[in-house]
Amino acid sequence: MKTTTGDDGYIHLLLEHQSSADKNMAFRQLRYAVAAMQRHIEAGHKKLPLVIPVLFYHGSRSPYPFSTNWLDCFSNPEQAGKVYTRGFPLVDVTVIDDDEIMNHRRMAALTLLMKHIRQRDMMELLDRLPRVMVEWISPEQVRVLINYMVNAGEAPAPEFMRALAQRLPQHEDELMTIAQQLEQIGVEKGIKLGEQRGIEKGEREAAMKIARSLLKMGMSRESVLEATGLTEDDLTQIRH
Repeated sequence: MKTTTGDDGYIHLLLEHQSSADKNMAFRQLRYAVAAMQRHIEAGHKKLPLVIPVLFYHGSRSPYPFSTNWLDCFSNPEQAGKVYTRGFPLVDVTVIDDDEIMNHRRMAALTLLMKHIRQRDMMELLDRLPRVMVEWISPEQVRVLINYMVNAGEAPAPEFMRALAQRLPQHEDELMTIAQQLEQIGVEKGIKLGEQRGIEKGEREAAMKIARSLLKMGMSRESVLEATGLTEDDLTQIRH
């Protein structure tokens, strides 16, 4: 494969030698081209390169009997061209109104959660979410969505899980257990954070005492900073 740089970026010339005709050769060339693009991106480039596939054929059948347009590998090239030469369909759940999502029937609960899953406060879903869970999906699917809520995005607040339990009595035990687990996780995080802050505070106070003694001994400010890891602001507090 030969590479040059054009005005708009890299241009790759992809040469393939074949001594036999392959009716799917155009698709093979496309796969090679995409692989070259992937390597280009993985190398740190921001834009795709232009990869030009060239088939060097010297087989017994002459002329080359198959199309070199990969779209001709489909049974309906015209339809394939419409699909692969324009932007792909996009369903952006982040901009769909919640009331519209409620009409998605079996997909409504999952779509609502996908839209709001990264919100810590999901209380606004309490009216809609239980309704579509009860009306359109099975108890097993409800359990799957509950696990999705807990494990994806931001873990929901324990208060939300308790409120959801009141609206889904058939899953009350499970939801209340999750609420308790979330509370325990929060407590443990708080304890750990408090301990860490306590350690940091203690270490800083000790460093301040050492710095005060070193300064009294006549050590330069630069040396004290280097020895204790304190900042200029810390030393200013010692002076005052």
